[in-house]
Amino acid sequence: MLYTRSSQLFAEAEKVIPGGVNSPVRAFKAVGGTPIFVKSAKGAYMYDEDGNRLIDYINSWGPMILGHAFEPVVQAVIEKAKLGTSFGMPTELETQIAALAVSMVPNIDKIRFVNSGTEACMSAVRLARGFTKRDKIIKFAGCYHGHSDSFLIQAGSGAITFGTPNSPGVTAGTAKDTLLARYNDLENVAALITANKNEIAAIIVEPVAGNMGCIPPNKGFLEGLRQLCTDNGILLIFDEVMTGFRLARGGVQELFNITADIVCFGKVIGGGLPVGAFAARAEIMNYLAPLGPVYQAGTLSGNPLAMAAGLAMLQSLDTDRAIFQRLEEKTAYLAAGMEKVLKANNVVFTINRIGSMVSVHFDAAPVVDFQSAAKGDNETFKKFFHGLLQEGIYIAPSAYETWFITDALTYDDLDFTIQAVDKVSKTF
Repeated sequence: MLYTRSSQLFAEAEKVIPGGVNSPVRAFKAVGGTPIFVKSAKGAYMYDEDGNRLIDYINSWGPMILGHAFEPVVQAVIEKAKLGTSFGMPTELETQIAALAVSMVPNIDKIRFVNSGTEACMSAVRLARGFTKRDKIIKFAGCYHGHSDSFLIQAGSGAITFGTPNSPGVTAGTAKDTLLARYNDLENVAALITANKNEIAAIIVEPVAGNMGCIPPNKGFLEGLRQLCTDNGILLIFDEVMTGFRLARGGVQELFNITADIVCFGKVIGGGLPVGAFAARAEIMNYLAPLGPVYQAGTLSGNPLAMAAGLAMLQSLDTDRAIFQRLEEKTAYLAAGMEKVLKANNVVFTINRIGSMVSVHFDAAPVVDFQSAAKGDNETFKKFFHGLLQEGIYIAPSAYETWFITDALTYDDLDFTIQAVDKVSKTF
């Protein structure tokens, strides 16, 4: 494939945008080469500036669960735009999507909309701290909750330690209130709680991790977190920015029948527009201004175009109750096909899958946390990525990201992908 136009555009972008991109992973730093510039997309396919068609397995990092340019969403945005694009005042549409979301997700009474998943998680932690009157939080290595200062923390030495900043610009004062735990390790979490008795406001977790590849929770892990939080007066925050309205109508709470105290949303809830949200029972949400003392605001929160897109998306998912089973079946079919050809070509690998999320790790050991995900063979992944790209298949340009399956994918698309994996893996 030729990427002449994309290369030219990237060179131009580098002159006026840091690194040529507005989100770092787009820059292909992890895989090498020049990023692809997209011109349009429809259904399961993207079309780049050089005229190449790509089968899309990132789907804008999750929200395109029903495919690109999904007609009900497109029409909703067009019709709403004709009436005005932003007001900075309440609209009926905000109440409509809020009521629908509350009806779909277990254990929430009220929801507040923001503009991104980062805002949702940042606001949820502030709310948890205000509600509990405690300062510290626990997060998990490899779980990404946006680029707010509290979340850009890596481990210090030892199992029970304060975090240290993982990015310049994050102060040591911020880092000291973030404790880092190991995903799928309840003993590690319990030790952190014991060492910081009555100081921890919240545990925030991706209940199914998607930022170190797809890593489902081990049996009993989420249940154990729920019990630890209940026993110690800690709020459990599920970051469902990726999983909300994707793995089930009511997200992971429904899928595993586990109650979180606060839930964060993004991706699907905006139908592809910039939308985030956080929700909880009324007792917690009423701590937010203007009812309570915890301040959170946003001029474009509840933007009518974003609300129209999100409402159209949620209505479609709410009406089509078979969607999640179809996605499960397509993802299982793809995973089984890839497993078959990778084994036939003697490739060392592990495939993780749950619902419509799947990832391929080039290591034989189970991938259950960030430490095990980091053992994957990145050189093999680079060959895998570029090989699939040459075959017209786009996966995330990072070994630490999940693939997202869209209902717009046909079984012919999946067969084509499996054949491409077979062809590429023969070159390893």
